[in-house]
Amino acid sequence: MPVASVFRTVPSRAGARPLLPEICVLAVAAVLVALGAAGPVPALAVVALAGAAASTLAGVRLSRLTLGPDSPAGGAPAGRLARRRAARPRRAAALLHAAVVTAGLTAAVLPLASAGYRPAAASAGLAGTTALLGGGLFYLHRSRPSVRGQLHRLLDLAASGVCLVLTAWLLLPYAGVPVPVRLAVAAALGLLAVDALAVLTGAGREGGTARCRGGSALTLFALVLLAALPAGPAAGRAALLAVPPLVVGVLLVAAGVRQVTQPVPTRRAPMDWPRAVLPPVAVALAVIHQLQAGLLPDRTAVLLALAVVPPLVVRQLFGNAAATSTNEPGAAPDPASAVAPAPADSGRSVGRAGLLRALAARPEPACGALLVVDLHLTELPGRLVRDDVAAEAVRRARAVAAHDGEVFDLAGTGLAVVSGSGPVLAYALGTRLLTALSRPYEVSGAVLRSRPSIGLAELGRGQPDDLFRQADLARRRAAQLGRDRVEWYDAYLEEQLVRRLDLERELPGAVARGELDLVYQPVLGLADRAPVGTEALLRWRNPLLGTVFPAELLPVAEDLDIVGELGTWVLDRACRQLAAWTVGGRRLWMAVNVTTRELTSPDFVPRTAAVLEAYGVGPDQLVVEVAEPKVAAELPTVVARLAGLRSMGIRTALDDFRAEHASLAQLRRLPIDLLKVGPEVAMAGGDPHRPLLDVVVTVAERLGLEVVAEELESAHQVSGAHRAGCRYGQGFELARPATAERVEAYFEEFPSTSR
Repeated sequence: MPVASVFRTVPSRAGARPLLPEICVLAVAAVLVALGAAGPVPALAVVALAGAAASTLAGVRLSRLTLGPDSPAGGAPAGRLARRRAARPRRAAALLHAAVVTAGLTAAVLPLASAGYRPAAASAGLAGTTALLGGGLFYLHRSRPSVRGQLHRLLDLAASGVCLVLTAWLLLPYAGVPVPVRLAVAAALGLLAVDALAVLTGAGREGGTARCRGGSALTLFALVLLAALPAGPAAGRAALLAVPPLVVGVLLVAAGVRQVTQPVPTRRAPMDWPRAVLPPVAVALAVIHQLQAGLLPDRTAVLLALAVVPPLVVRQLFGNAAATSTNEPGAAPDPASAVAPAPADSGRSVGRAGLLRALAARPEPACGALLVVDLHLTELPGRLVRDDVAAEAVRRARAVAAHDGEVFDLAGTGLAVVSGSGPVLAYALGTRLLTALSRPYEVSGAVLRSRPSIGLAELGRGQPDDLFRQADLARRRAAQLGRDRVEWYDAYLEEQLVRRLDLERELPGAVARGELDLVYQPVLGLADRAPVGTEALLRWRNPLLGTVFPAELLPVAEDLDIVGELGTWVLDRACRQLAAWTVGGRRLWMAVNVTTRELTSPDFVPRTAAVLEAYGVGPDQLVVEVAEPKVAAELPTVVARLAGLRSMGIRTALDDFRAEHASLAQLRRLPIDLLKVGPEVAMAGGDPHRPLLDVVVTVAERLGLEVVAEELESAHQVSGAHRAGCRYGQGFELARPATAERVEAYFEEFPSTSR
C-alpha cells in the first residue's frame, strides 16, 4: 500500500487525497533522516525531532476527536446502551492520544538521557505506549466475534506468529547479546509482524480499526528498535531505522481513529493465502541465510520450530469437530452463521445473514437491484407491537413483490427486497412498496403510521456487504430528504452523505474554535458606482473541510438547532466592523442575513438593539435581510418582528424576491425598506425579462421601496438594471466579496463616501 494512500480518511470517497500536514511531516522526517545519515545531525536528535513532529500532529488530530460530541454520526443516541457505544470512539481517541504523546516523549527524551539510561528510558516508554495502545484498540472494537470465532482466529494466527518469531530469532545478531534479551526482542518483533499480517489480510483491512492496529504495530516496532540499541556510542546511525515506522505509525493511528468515526465502513473478504504462505517462506529464507553464513540452528531455534506443530494440529482437529457437530442431527446451530427458519405461512425470509447469502449466491455478473426499507413509525410502540408491524410490513412487501423479488426481514429495523428486474422496474417496485407500506397499521388495538424511506442499489460484481452498504446509504439519503421517497445509490450520493456527516460533526464547535469568518461585499449606487453599504457574508474555514459557504452551512445549522448561536456571532462581528468603519468617517450601511428561525425568536429585536448600543452604531446603519421564500410559512410573526425593527430605526430588506403572483401579493404586508432581486428578475438581456423587472420596480416605487439588483456578473446586466430603475447594485461585476482590510482599501478610492 503506498504511503500516501494510508492517510485517506474515507476509502470510499472518490478522489480522496492525503492531508497537507501529513505530507509535510513525512517530508520533514525524510530530510532529517537524510541529514542524520550524512552526518551533520546526530542520529538521536533526528529521532527526537521527527518523533516530536509526528506525535504533535497526531496528538492534535486525536485531541479534536476526543473533544467531539458523545453521539453517533447519524443522530443522538436514544438510550444508555447507545450512548455507551457512541462514546467508545471518543474514549479510544483519548487513550490513543495519550499513546502517541508517550511515544513522542520517549523519542524526545533519548538525546537528553545519558548513554547508560537510554535503554531503560526507551523500555519505559515502550511499556507505557503498549498499555495505552492496547486500551485504545480495545475501545475501537464495536462488536465482538463469538467464542468459536475468536478461537478460530487465535489458532490461525498462532502458527504464523511462531514462524515469524523464529524468523526474527534467526536473523537477529547474537554476538554479545544475552539469550533472554535476544528471545524477547524476537518475540516482540514476531508478534508485531503477525499483527501487521492480520491487519493487511483481514476482512476489515481498509477500515479505521485496521489502520489503527497497523499504526500501533509500527509505533511499537520503532520503540522496540530504540530499546534494543546498544547502551554506548555504538548506537550511531542504527537509531535512524526507527524513524520511518515511528512517524508513519503515529500518523496512521490518528488517521485510523478519524476513519472509525465515519458511518460507512467498507469490508472485503479476508485473504487467507498470505497468512498460510508468507510465514513459512520467511522461515525458509532465514534458514537459508543461516546456512550460507555457515551457522547451524541452535536449541532455541529447534524448540521454536517444534512449537509450530501444536497450533496446526489443534486447528485441524477443532475444524473437523465443528464441521461434524453442525452436520449431526439435533446439533445446535452456530449463532454467528445460523438463520432462524421462518414459519411456512408467513412469507418471511429472516436474518443480519440470509440476505447476504442470497446476494452472494446470485450469478456473476448479477442483474437486478437491492432495496433496503426503513419503516420509521411515527409513534413509539412497545417491542411486541413493533414485531407485529414488522410482520405486517413483510406481508405487504411480499404481496407487492409477488414473483419479482425475495423479501427479507431485517430484525426489526426494516426489510429488504432482492429484485431480479432491471433498474426502471426496480424503481417502480420501490414506489409501489412506498404506497403499500405507508398505509396505517392496525395492530394490538392501535393504529400506527409509517413514513418509509427506501434506498436502491443495482446488483453488480461487488461484495454482498458493499451492495448492502450502498443501498443503506441511499436509504439514509432518502430519510435525510424527508422520507416517503426512493433514492438511488451512486458515488456522488455517498460523497454527499459523508460530507454532510462531516459537517454535522465539526460545526457544533466552530464558534468556540474561532473558525468562523466574515467577508464583505460592497453595495454600489448604479448611477455613480460609489459604495453605499456592504453585506456581511458568513464563511466557515475548517482545517479539515476547507471553506464552507452559507448555502451548505445553514441547513446543517438548522438541523442541529445552532442557528441562533451562529446568528449571534455574525451580528456581533458585523456591528463591530461597522463601528470601526464609522470611526474612520464613513457612514455606510451593513446588511446582515438572518434566517426565519432567528427572526421569529422572541429575543431577536431586543438582542439586536443591545448589540447596536454596545458598539455605538446608529440603527439606520444596520439592514436586516430575510429570504423571501422562507417568509410565507410564518408570515404574521415575521411581519411583527420586522415592524419591531423598523420602529427602532433599523432598515429591513427582503432577499431573493421571486416576483411571483403570491410574492407580489404579500409584499404589501411586509414592513420592509429594500427589495433585493436576483438575476432571473434583474437580467435585461431580452424582451421577456424587461417587463418583469419593470413591474417589480413600479410596484416597489409605489410602496416606497428601494430596489437592489444582486448577483450582477456582467456589464450588460449592470446597465440593464440601471435602465430599469434599480438604484443600487451588487455583484462580481461591481465588487467581489473580500476581507475587511481589502474592502477598507477599496473604500479609500472613494474618500467622499458618506451615505
